Amino acid sequence: MNIIIDTHIFLWALSHPDRISGAKRSALEDLSNTIYVSAVTIAEIMIKASLGKIAVDFNPVQIAAESGFALLDFSADAALLLKDMPFHHKDPFDRMLVAQSMADNYPLMTDDPKIKMYPCQVL
Repeated sequence: MNIIIDTHIFLWALSHPDRISGAKRSALEDLSNTIYVSAVTIAEIMIKASLGKIAVDFNPVQIAAESGFALLDFSADAALLLKDMPFHHKDPFDRMLVAQSMADNYPLMTDDPKIKMYPCQVL
């Protein structure tokens, strides 16, 4: 299965894996799954670091690869979905991850309950 992980799941996987539920952790560790870190997640991390909201003393692209995650570019087709997407969620990064999940038909792994309001598969 192809799975996109939300930014908090990526950061927890790197520093606090105990915060990830057992079922989600099993999906992350299942070698038959491809776990994607979106370019949207990389952008969110870097923007929050530039604003001083989080400390980033690592290269998230490099650490994703070293951790066995695949990188996924954000597509123009996913961007088109944003126009008609309801504003259940105000965070533009989460909205882009939902659009990417819908465009690619990959489930999105998250603990954010607002994302379940969208027509994408949520793990």
